[in-house]
Amino acid sequence: MMAATGTFTRNPKSFSHSRHAPPPPGLKIGPNGTPIVSTGIQDLDQLLGGGVPVGSLIMVMEDSEAPHHLLLLRNFMSQGVLHRQPLLYASPAHSPRAFLGTLPAPIPPRTHLHTPSQQQEEDLRIAWQYKKYFGNEQMFVESHRGNHWDFCNEFDLRKSLDRQLLGAAHIDCVNLQDVEDLASLRDRCSAFLAPFARTEEGITCVGRVAIQSFCSPQCRYSNSDWDMLFFIKSLRSMLRSSNAVAMITFTPSVVSSSSVCMRWQHLADTLLSLRTIPDDDKEMAKLLTDYQDMFGLLHIHKVGRLNSQVPVILEATTYSLKVIRRKTLVLERLNQAPVDASGGGSLGGCSGSSSARLLDF
Repeated sequence: MMAATGTFTRNPKSFSHSRHAPPPPGLKIGPNGTPIVSTGIQDLDQLLGGGVPVGSLIMVMEDSEAPHHLLLLRNFMSQGVLHRQPLLYASPAHSPRAFLGTLPAPIPPRTHLHTPSQQQEEDLRIAWQYKKYFGNEQMFVESHRGNHWDFCNEFDLRKSLDRQLLGAAHIDCVNLQDVEDLASLRDRCSAFLAPFARTEEGITCVGRVAIQSFCSPQCRYSNSDWDMLFFIKSLRSMLRSSNAVAMITFTPSVVSSSSVCMRWQHLADTLLSLRTIPDDDKEMAKLLTDYQDMFGLLHIHKVGRLNSQVPVILEATTYSLKVIRRKTLVLERLNQAPVDASGGGSLGGCSGSSSARLLDF
């Protein structure tokens, strides 16, 4: 009987949706009837149960030695732009809007120009003529003006998102260096999330909030631990009553104390951390297969799950970051290298190493 009501969750005021109205682009039903959106990384979506629950907060702990967190942030933002989901982006960079030019472009599917429908033969013939002038990527953008994008797209890290897509998107940018105090930033987030307040009419659009390097020393509020904690708590509360999701990245090493850092982590619905892989780590090279293809590790500390008290238990919590064909970001489960019996190696010896203790196979 619950499925016949057409509600996303058990609370009719939170995620109710008309059975006659199609869901907005980039939204689908996840576990426990919770609406979810994509992170922009297919492998990460699968690990999180299909996507990010609407109304949840993702926190990513940065690696101070490598900007791997920007890959997650860019894909998260690009996926929202493709689905015309309004975006609020805050960064300590001097020109946050310039960062939009680094968002990756979607990869055209190989089957895009191949269809059995005879009604499209003429369109394909005309499209083939335009291909000589605009190329595959431009054709792909033109054909998706109706916003018929996949729930999660593959992105080419070597190419930037089309300017037409950026121009059509609703994007607000905030320079965190210009923020006098976090109260003003909280008001800015509140004003942005106001149009996405949950109503009985259902979800018409989903908003996204992306905050980069939240506790950067360049920000004036970087020494106000309790103010930052209160901001995160307030943002999470606003998300719970809004049809929106948020991703915040921060560097744990610049937080004043470990206790404050732990409080931040407890406020996250989904908690991730990134770690770079040194090129000269011979111990880890012997321990892992395909070590030369990895450039970082992603660790999943906590998976957000709304409308359920059952925790998510993953088969593994640490995954390698790879770029296949030099353009697509993928996550792969770690595989332990075979043991060389002639060299006297053993699984016990490997598992007791300092590198192995940080990994989860």
